[in-house]
Amino acid sequence: MPRLDGKVAIVTGAARGMGEVEARLFAEEGATVVLCDVSDGDGKRVAEDIVAHGGTAEYLHLNVTDEDNWREVIGCTVAGHGRLDILVNNAGISGYDEEDNLGTSTWDRLLEINAKGVFLGMKHAIGVMEQGDGGSIVNISSISGIVGQDFIHMGYNASKGAVRLMTKSAAVRWAEARIRVNSVHPGLMPPMAGGSASSETRDAMTANIPMKRTGRREEVAYAVLFLASDEASYITGAELVVDGGFTAQ
Repeated sequence: MPRLDGKVAIVTGAARGMGEVEARLFAEEGATVVLCDVSDGDGKRVAEDIVAHGGTAEYLHLNVTDEDNWREVIGCTVAGHGRLDILVNNAGISGYDEEDNLGTSTWDRLLEINAKGVFLGMKHAIGVMEQGDGGSIVNISSISGIVGQDFIHMGYNASKGAVRLMTKSAAVRWAEARIRVNSVHPGLMPPMAGGSASSETRDAMTANIPMKRTGRREEVAYAVLFLASDEASYITGAELVVDGGFTAQ
């Protein structure tokens, strides 16, 4: 039996990158997947392709910083599919700002999208999950939420650190409601759309990874799948690092 058979899942930032891979994998594992993003063209394309390959999916526009938009998306999901079992808070932006690594506007944008967006998703998903059979929330943080770095805007570290601790707080608070909340912390991955480290920085980072290579998006997606599935039924408040051994040093 597929690992997510009968489950309804929302995946944010699902139009490309890790979110797209997660959404496709969830559909392969039997979930009804609601893909959310602000890139409507790409999001609709991915959802249509999932359906064309036998999966069940739809796309809904979602700006994760807009609380009313969150209410709308979760309301439409429950109205259309009867439940919400899984939320993957994947949407986020990079912390590389070549012009000013101490820019205040960059700080505001990073905290707004990467931290507030996760908070709002949990806030509104938990309200629905409490009324049902519980659920699983997986928040995508980063190794940047665990260690400090001198080549990235500190707002990125702060935002991903916030995701890490919000996850633990929610896990403790809603454990008795059978809502599991965990975080995944990717290390160096293929460059993100809209900004990434320079090739020199990436080469230096790769040299410091014990496995001596960049991770693959599929490797993160399988970690997310495990935490979302019933196989992780006694795991909450955990942080699963997918980094080739970087943070083990």
